Amino acid sequence: QVQLVESGGGLVQAGGSLRLSCAVSGRTFSSYAMGWFRQAPGKEREFVAAISWSGANRHYQNSVKGRFTISRDNAKNTVDLQMNSLKPEDTAVYFCAAGRTRLEPAGKSTTDYAYWGQGTQVTVSS
Repeated sequence: QVQLVESGGGLVQAGGSLRLSCAVSGRTFSSYAMGWFRQAPGKEREFVAAISWSGANRHYQNSVKGRFTISRDNAKNTVDLQMNSLKPEDTAVYFCAAGRTRLEPAGKSTTDYAYWGQGTQVTVSS
């Protein structure tokens, strides 16, 4: 059974930083792309960042480029999201997701991902 467990969320002031981490178990982690999505109250879940199975390719939503960095450690089966210069509009529940198909490129749609974590709350105060 594939499991994804996020950690690292919390409350931070605008301009601050947080690092989210996602631990994956139950599959060959290094063969699948990984992604981070977020969902604010009353809004649809949206793409934040994704990283290919090898870590060679990374993609970001335009609003987080230059502020967020996605990384993965295939030896530890973890994927992280470093978030700097946080803004109130970054407030949301953040979800880690694991790719659907082995060795496929990292996607930006929720349908590209087969497994999801339970989410971790990030709140940025102004």
